[in-house]
Amino acid sequence: MAKAIPDGYPQLSPYLRIAGAGAAIDFYTDVFGAKERSRVPAPGGTIGHAELQLGDSVIMLSDEFPEMGNRSPKSVGGTPVTLSLYVEDVDDVFSRALSAGATELRPVETQFYGDRMGLLEDPFGHRWSVASHVEDVSPEEIGRRAAEAMGGGAG
Repeated sequence: MAKAIPDGYPQLSPYLRIAGAGAAIDFYTDVFGAKERSRVPAPGGTIGHAELQLGDSVIMLSDEFPEMGNRSPKSVGGTPVTLSLYVEDVDDVFSRALSAGATELRPVETQFYGDRMGLLEDPFGHRWSVASHVEDVSPEEIGRRAAEAMGGGAG
């Protein structure tokens, strides 16, 4: 009997629609270190389905197919979704992403909750919060720092 959740797949995986999926695969492998697991070609040199391994996560993606209702963020005018990605060296990855055509939305900075994080939009319209965890912070200290960061002082 087949497993409901197959081996090698996390329970939740993002599925990205991209205008230029082939270029996106190159971007995600070069910048984020993803490994291509599979690729299913579609007519006209497009990609009908591809899977990338990124650590213990799987990203599924394809070219957009508007006639089937599958459109990319660029086609619909943006995205309300941000993908959160932890990496070993956020400064290096962020710099490589910008060099490869990403747009900085928020610079890399150390956050009160213990992550060094920056926000970018990749060349295909998907937003990424890229971070490295740099400090273990207790829930109480996060609360104190959050209040301070929001102008409320400790309390």
